[in-house]
Amino acid sequence: MPLSPSALSRLEFQHQTINDLIGDLPEAELRRNNIPGKWSAFENIAHLDSYQPVFLWRLEKMQRESNPRFERYVADQDPVFAASLQKRLDQVLADIDTRRSQITAMYLSMDDATLARTGVHPKFGEFDLRRWADFFLLHESHHLYTIFMLVQDLRKSL
Repeated sequence: MPLSPSALSRLEFQHQTINDLIGDLPEAELRRNNIPGKWSAFENIAHLDSYQPVFLWRLEKMQRESNPRFERYVADQDPVFAASLQKRLDQVLADIDTRRSQITAMYLSMDDATLARTGVHPKFGEFDLRRWADFFLLHESHHLYTIFMLVQDLRKSL
């Protein structure tokens, strides 16, 4: 059984919501930390950018190995996240688009036996590649909601 039409649609398009949310806000505003101790809107976007290579690596590992265990991903300890923070917004968004195409293509190429392969998440346990897609998309949607709230707060202060 392939991924659901809903999951495939979200894999293909959900990340484009970032552009809808940030609109024409200047990058400097998106980088402004408007809630002390929390990531800025830009930092949330950079996190989505830096998590995609981790997710691609996990997908590849689950296809090569039997039920691999993964360590918890901590963005603040990831040099790719630090590098994403140094990029311009247009670069970050382009990288998200590029890697998302790779993730989507990888999922579209998977047969039922591949989709049934599993990996072990450090908090949520073992699940198959279909459920990993759900995890990836829900994680992203959490950050999209956070970006929405931060951007709305920024717009109030302009």
